[in-house]
Amino acid sequence: MAIDQDMKDSMLGTLENVIDPELGIDIVNLGLVYDVDLTDEGLAIVTMTLTSMGCPLGPVIVDQVNTALNELPEVKEVKVDIVWQPAWSKDNMSRYAKMALGIR
Repeated sequence: MAIDQDMKDSMLGTLENVIDPELGIDIVNLGLVYDVDLTDEGLAIVTMTLTSMGCPLGPVIVDQVNTALNELPEVKEVKVDIVWQPAWSKDNMSRYAKMALGIR
């Protein structure tokens, strides 16, 4: 069940529209999305984490991931796996996200 890089890029590009409400940066540049996959049946599987375990906005972000990916014609259903390993750290963030938040 491996998807091609174009589909992966398309899914990640779509997820760049999902903004973390606390930080105001998208979840891809924050490094919250660890992996995306798509089954032949059209099930999109997103493996991601949150900035903290007690993140009150987790359900909001998961809803936004669902909404965003369902806009892709190839996606019939979305499953979001929230994982805590490896733990998220600011090292996961893209250069863009670090600059935007003033983190060195």
